[in-house]
Amino acid sequence: MPPVSGPSLGRRQAALGLLASALTLTSCGEPAEEIIPYVEAPEGQVPGLPRRFATTLALNGYGRGVLATCFEGRPVKLEGNALHPASLGGTDAFTEAAILSLYDPDRSRTVRQEGRPASFEAFLSALKPRLAALEARGGAGLHLLTGHVTSPTLRRLIGRLRARFPAAQWHAEEPVDERNALAGAEAAFGQRLRARPRLESARVVLTLDADPLGPGPEQVAHARAFAARRQARRGREAPFLRLYAAEPLLTNTGAKADHRLALRPWEVRDLAIALAARLGAAVAEPDLPPAARRFLDALAADLQAHPGEAVALAGPWAPPELHALVHWINVRLGAPVDYLPAPEPALPLAPLAEALRDGSLDTLLILGANPAYDAPADLGFGEALGKSRALTIHLGPWRDETAMLCRWHLPERHPLEDWADHLAPDGTASIAQPLITPLHGGHSAATVLGLLGGRDGLDAHAALRETWMEAWGEAAFEPLWRQALHDGVVAGSAAVPVLPPAPALPDLPPAPLPPGLALLLRPDPMLWDGRFANNPWLQECPKPLTRQVWGNALLLAPAEARARALRDGDLVRLRLGGRELTAPVMLQPGMAEGVAALHLGGGRQRAGAIGDGIGANAYALRQDAARWMLPGLELEASGEQAELLRPQEAHKLEGESTRLLPTLSLEEFAARAAMPPAEQPQPASLFPAVGGQAGAAWAMVIDTTLCIGCNACVLACRAENNVPVVGPEEVAARRDMHWLRIDTYHLGESEQDPRPGFQPVPCMHCETAPCEPVCPVAASVHDAEGLNVQVYNRCIGTRFCQGNCPYKVRRFNFHGYADGQEYANQGDPLVAAQRNPEVTVRGRGVMEKCTYCTQRISAARRAAAREGREIADGEVQTACQSACPAQAISFGDLKKPGSAVSALRREPQHYALLEELNTRPRTTYLAQARNANPALEDEA
Repeated sequence: MPPVSGPSLGRRQAALGLLASALTLTSCGEPAEEIIPYVEAPEGQVPGLPRRFATTLALNGYGRGVLATCFEGRPVKLEGNALHPASLGGTDAFTEAAILSLYDPDRSRTVRQEGRPASFEAFLSALKPRLAALEARGGAGLHLLTGHVTSPTLRRLIGRLRARFPAAQWHAEEPVDERNALAGAEAAFGQRLRARPRLESARVVLTLDADPLGPGPEQVAHARAFAARRQARRGREAPFLRLYAAEPLLTNTGAKADHRLALRPWEVRDLAIALAARLGAAVAEPDLPPAARRFLDALAADLQAHPGEAVALAGPWAPPELHALVHWINVRLGAPVDYLPAPEPALPLAPLAEALRDGSLDTLLILGANPAYDAPADLGFGEALGKSRALTIHLGPWRDETAMLCRWHLPERHPLEDWADHLAPDGTASIAQPLITPLHGGHSAATVLGLLGGRDGLDAHAALRETWMEAWGEAAFEPLWRQALHDGVVAGSAAVPVLPPAPALPDLPPAPLPPGLALLLRPDPMLWDGRFANNPWLQECPKPLTRQVWGNALLLAPAEARARALRDGDLVRLRLGGRELTAPVMLQPGMAEGVAALHLGGGRQRAGAIGDGIGANAYALRQDAARWMLPGLELEASGEQAELLRPQEAHKLEGESTRLLPTLSLEEFAARAAMPPAEQPQPASLFPAVGGQAGAAWAMVIDTTLCIGCNACVLACRAENNVPVVGPEEVAARRDMHWLRIDTYHLGESEQDPRPGFQPVPCMHCETAPCEPVCPVAASVHDAEGLNVQVYNRCIGTRFCQGNCPYKVRRFNFHGYADGQEYANQGDPLVAAQRNPEVTVRGRGVMEKCTYCTQRISAARRAAAREGREIADGEVQTACQSACPAQAISFGDLKKPGSAVSALRREPQHYALLEELNTRPRTTYLAQARNANPALEDEA
């Protein structure tokens, strides 16, 4: 990518000038800490060069370690911390997009009382008399509502609050919670235990309505463990994992399964009962359909053949009895599973809703939760909160649906602006440190809890140090504290697994068939539970499998839709439990018949300029006692149509088209690997040879066996390269602006077994690039190292190169998506602060494409030149490569015989996309390897 110059530089300087003005307006007054004039640069700080800091971000309370790249105090990019057990150097889509939420113009900026701006001092004046009255009666009437809290510091401060107010009640609510899993463990073991499978030690894995490779706090760790046992390499002797999946809705995990069976939830339960019976449980084996019985026969034999290396998993939405049954199965198999003790639970949300209605609630503090939006509809929480006369206080980063109903709202600092600590799913503690002075001031949860606990003026930094000084002791504190900040993890803090007692079989009465359709609710792969609805990167990132952007839809199996005379885009009315919701229909191959599915997170009303009114609100139908499966759904066609926004739909591969994403069995791979590697002769060409240029020959190899379609690479590319969003109107006009896309193909022959495959497609960087000879101004050219580069200040927008590219990886910016014609609030000067200063911000009228992160190549080249050495293999990591949780992407110099990409290009399953066109791409692939069970491959 060319350096910033000319008009682009002027535009960026103007944007930064506006940003400086905005920051000045939001921070009137001197900072609290002493400041020193920038006469001498701080140690280690060189103007224009980035610095990296370790910190932690949380999802559902669980910490994931990140390394933040900052330019002179301005964070611009997040990457995984290789030392943290929940990230291991990779990221997910939520982590990549978190950097944009820091600069969200819709973040709350002022304290508000009854919706009007107020001061924090006025809030204290209203709070302190109430606290004195509460203390006199032991805290009766005081309620605290949080999400799932793992933070040792926050739990300590909540303990102090409860010591001061013994009658106070603490409630915790997460829309995507672990209550079913914990209840299942308690039924099986008599203890609240968290089960953590060690997939890296498994040879056979069964998922029962589970999605370990899908979105969630452990996606990165599960993907890394899964990839460790799915390596198809010449000479590798480690066993190749076999994955079975039984599920009603197609998931990322089901897409990667060697064998998958589409079953309704009650049929999944019957399959688990039948499997337990085969393993010796004293239960009657239920009747199963022929396909399920054949699946069970092969599965049971495979699991029993691998004691100690086979494991079964149930999803968080599975009922408690299925979790309990899975625990029994895993103990029977000697499965590689660790059991960790779970802390004592807080109270659920239902008693709090009742306290709001009956008037027993005096004071309510809500920390970061949004129950007015995401509480189950039958609790009526929003209505009760709005009518309550109690003192209701909301601390949150946005004025969301709950904040609008509370008497007081306090703006909360962004996680990248504040001190905190969190536990990873394995119990490892990590410290979050602020990377930037709070843009809008704001307050910490630790500060507010300190107020209620009798510690006025407590800040998060002091609270954090107190917690860890108690843990380490004053003498050892400073070196351990500095080491934890440097590494991003507290060494040796992982929880010690416990040995559970022998599991009991749960009570398994016959499950009655639910009437009508069963509605399945699931977290959105891009918006999670709706908390990310105001993030345009996530709204515009295609959901895996459905490929939908800017909204959600009611998913139906094609056969189910045909039986109801419904088509893609038909608007239907969903009626359930006396409530009604309207949503468009989307046909989804791989779903079981008899069920419909809807993702959570849509239909926000107070998300902000980006998320308001996007999609349907699934919480409007949710019930507290049945959070994930609701029987008795009625559908009624409205006669209207809605446009489903999908930049690209999944395609079925048949015949010759299967060469686009080839799949090999392990036997086919072994046969190829047994043959000596042969040099691939280059076909004759009229193009001049370009492989002999000076310098490196950069190339990329993508292993499609490992890709789980999670979109971390897509979001990492966007964050690194200042790729703008275009908005739903432009997507509807068939325009999008992703430099990297993940194509989804259906390889199966039936609608119930589509066997999806994922293929990340960046620019191919062809050696004989079809885009170059057609450009009239030589804007598309090769550089000295053979990269296909785009010279923006030459491009005149003919789009000849786009028309001539067979891979369709070039994007034309029809409008000033990042320069004067931004979508919604994306033109705000605050948003410009996220942009990477090492990458040009493009104006309208030029072609954009993947550059192999040439700015990173340049930085490595300069570093090597300063030190008088060559660039080491692996020293340059593209943004997509560093983000990938499964390490499916390799990048390096083809001229180095020992480089990773050189070795991968000699693997027997290596191929080039559309190789017959003689474009000689530098981006190539490894074909999918599949470990099929012969008993299921041979037709009965």
